[in-house]
Amino acid sequence: MPSSVIAAMSYNDEARVLTIVYRGKQGVYRYFDVPPDEFAAFRAAPSKGIYLNEIFKTKQYQYERVADRQTPVTNQHIHKQSTLEKLHGKDNR
Repeated sequence: MPSSVIAAMSYNDEARVLTIVYRGKQGVYRYFDVPPDEFAAFRAAPSKGIYLNEIFKTKQYQYERVADRQTPVTNQHIHKQSTLEKLHGKDNR
């Protein structure tokens, strides 16, 4: 089952930037200096929402809001739409 919190996410290995597209009007955010093993753990988590709230956010990565979810997302906002990974797994928010 897809996440009820996250619509999609992408990771740039070179820049160590994780981009998360949240569902609804939550927007699109970039998180900086995220280690590759952190992204791998996030991807492997059975519940993306639990991982996001109980593990990822507690590490307090610097971030910026890139776009409102209602604003069309362009390549400048997310690395490439084709690289977005659709998330699966139950979200127990």
